[in-house]
Amino acid sequence: MATMTAAQRREQARAEYDAFIRDCPTNHLLGRLSDKWVSLVVAALSTGPMRYSDLGRKIAGVSPKMLTQTLRTLERDGILSRTVTPAVPVRVDYELTPLGRSLALLLTAVKDWAETHFDEVRAARERYDTETPAG
Repeated sequence: MATMTAAQRREQARAEYDAFIRDCPTNHLLGRLSDKWVSLVVAALSTGPMRYSDLGRKIAGVSPKMLTQTLRTLERDGILSRTVTPAVPVRVDYELTPLGRSLALLLTAVKDWAETHFDEVRAARERYDTETPAG
């Protein structure tokens, strides 16, 4: 059996990613990307850079703690970049990276789908709730 180089091992592992496997890194990434706050932050930033306070106002219901946590996670994952401009007070802007812009295409499509089809989903829920016996 031939010995594989580190690069060959990495390529083989990449080719074998399977998000259906619980411990696969892509499974964990999908879990992160399917978070509501991630979707809303990425969708908000899809229109261009925004300051922290603007994001907080745009995304109704997000707590400062959750917004900060989501932004840090997305920065760590390479989805957005953070730019600090020295001023009084300090100005912090967030912007999608090229990787983030490719993700934004998908997440904004899901957001748009939800906004377009919610009446149909609500009607389906009501039908289900009236037709399905409790218990």
